Amino acid sequence: MDRIKLICADIDGTLLDDNKRVLPQVKESLRKVAESGVRIALASGRMPAGVELVEKELGIPCIKICNAGTCILLGNQCITMKYLLPDVMEHIYVDIAKKNNLPLWIFREREWYVTDVDSFVERETEIIKYQPKVVKVRKLADEWSQEGTGPCKLLIAADADILKRIQQEIKEQNWKDVDLACSADHLLEIFPQGVTKATALSAVCSMLDIEPKDTLAIGDHELDIPMIEMAGIGVAMGNAISELKEKADYVTKTNNEAGVAYALDIIWHR
Repeated sequence: MDRIKLICADIDGTLLDDNKRVLPQVKESLRKVAESGVRIALASGRMPAGVELVEKELGIPCIKICNAGTCILLGNQCITMKYLLPDVMEHIYVDIAKKNNLPLWIFREREWYVTDVDSFVERETEIIKYQPKVVKVRKLADEWSQEGTGPCKLLIAADADILKRIQQEIKEQNWKDVDLACSADHLLEIFPQGVTKATALSAVCSMLDIEPKDTLAIGDHELDIPMIEMAGIGVAMGNAISELKEKADYVTKTNNEAGVAYALDIIWHR
């Protein structure tokens, strides 16, 4: 489709199959699109190290929207970085994570910290090939307060039923400066209020002098919904949650069936 100038794709559950691989059909379809002059952006809750792994596997220079939209990288250059306040991090740790006996994941720029290591942390470490540093929240908050900075994003990982309860607990706290959304059934992302994959997409469009109507976005979970709504064409994976499918213009095949490649083929040749 001639008018599409930017494709913004989620990673886990979208570009990657359930074995965390980029299927050959997906890789080839994105390569062809990139060769036609369309820019590719990877939009993920992953930290930069995890997004860069996928960029390397694709073999295509990509704009990298990381940490749930709080960090945008073009090559190694940071275009945008948003932060939470350190005292917000402390409150969420004490009132939510610690209370529920769960580690708090803390992300700032290229760094990943955790308050403890459990099976979810171990699994993520294996997926993105990055070892987090175990820290004390109070000490980290003091250091960042003195530096005038804070975390880009916080994350709590737990079984889906536990996470739904925790998500409701956070909403009931009515913190004015945080937003939250699930990037998977077991991952709850917590980030600065007003920052979404849609605001990141808008920032990328401004940087490239592209209109949002000339973009295509594709994803599978709650964190992707704002991006799907903003893009000129919104595509839901076949494995996407129902709320996202309802917002999308198209529903493609699942991530295990090379749904990204199928969608691009249909849209480009219709």
